[in-house]
Amino acid sequence: MNRRLLSILFSFTVMCSYAQKQVLPRTGTWQGELQLNGTTRLPFYFEYKRNKTQTSLEIMNGEERIAVEEITAVNDSFNFKMPVFDSEFKCQVKEGGKELQGVWINHSRKEHQETPFNAYYGREYTCDKPLPIFNLLSSSKWEVTFTPSEGPSYKAIGIFRFNQSEHKVDGTFLTETGDYRYLSGFACTDWIYLSCFDGSHAYYFRWKIKSDSTLAGDFYSGTTGYEKWVARRNDKFQLRNPDSLTYLKKGYDKINFKYKNTEGKDVSLDDERYKNKVVVIQIMGSWCPNCMDETKYLAETYTHYNAQGLEIVALAFEKTSDPVKAAANLNRLKLRFHAGYEFLITGKTGSQQASDALPMLNAVMAFPTTIYIDKKGRVRKIYTGFTGPGTGVYYDRFKEENERFLQKLMAE
Repeated sequence: MNRRLLSILFSFTVMCSYAQKQVLPRTGTWQGELQLNGTTRLPFYFEYKRNKTQTSLEIMNGEERIAVEEITAVNDSFNFKMPVFDSEFKCQVKEGGKELQGVWINHSRKEHQETPFNAYYGREYTCDKPLPIFNLLSSSKWEVTFTPSEGPSYKAIGIFRFNQSEHKVDGTFLTETGDYRYLSGFACTDWIYLSCFDGSHAYYFRWKIKSDSTLAGDFYSGTTGYEKWVARRNDKFQLRNPDSLTYLKKGYDKINFKYKNTEGKDVSLDDERYKNKVVVIQIMGSWCPNCMDETKYLAETYTHYNAQGLEIVALAFEKTSDPVKAAANLNRLKLRFHAGYEFLITGKTGSQQASDALPMLNAVMAFPTTIYIDKKGRVRKIYTGFTGPGTGVYYDRFKEENERFLQKLMAE
């Protein structure tokens, strides 16, 4: 073999070795950014951990921690799949492991959707000019009005908490159809910012304090959603009672349905399992963050009260009509929260189809909606939306009232 051929073979071997060399992100805290539109970037933080036997990533939204374990790394590619929702990140490792560049793909959308994504190792929030507004905001109850670009305005309660020493903000907005979960951010210069990424929704809020102490801001949701909002202090403000929004139509006194569970077996409220039991029906979807919070709560409730006569059954309205994919999404949710109750695949999507599937209701306004049935099969209460753990004291109050009501039904 001549020298020229040996030289070519050696160069080819070096090139192949270089191309196959694995480059991993550095372990530690990262700042991620989702590019919602041309100028708006939603920040969130995560921690990347790696040892000889395990690799994991933990997304941080205020007090919430989302553990991500489905991670693949080949050469300079670094991909990870969200644990509950049907979405994933596909990235390339750059700058010697200090930067990620790629896309977030949300498979639960009917249209193919890729959102540009970048992440930077060790980047932290810094502020040269913090805002002296902490006492003003945290000591007040805020009446919020959101105004979408299309559709009617709607009300919310603004819940804000501040860490003045670090200029950090967290909180959420509680609406009549649910809450915006764990939001976190900071107050700096002229603006206050809150954001959240949970694998399904990307929320970004910003606002200013006006001279009359009202708040005015913007709300970005995903790559296309945009709403303006204003807020004023109002300690007497209340949302409508969630027990009053969804109800049985005249002429109906019971809920009826039959759908297949994730194993393909028909399930109905007429089954022996549900007779003479208190039954909670969860109208939900695996794509819905508030439904995720409610599933976690209901799974714990089911474990605690099932032996006392409580049954729960979920009616799932997925973003796909494919029963195999719907079952896979629901089984991931069940496994995540160790939910021992049945999840039924309706094969229908959206609030309108949910209303069509349950014609005895005036409407399905929100995911989730929760129906409480007594031992005689009578509907005793329908709760619209869910007041999740991100709302703090509102969540604590909901849990106390809900468990008292369940105990009352089981004692009858």
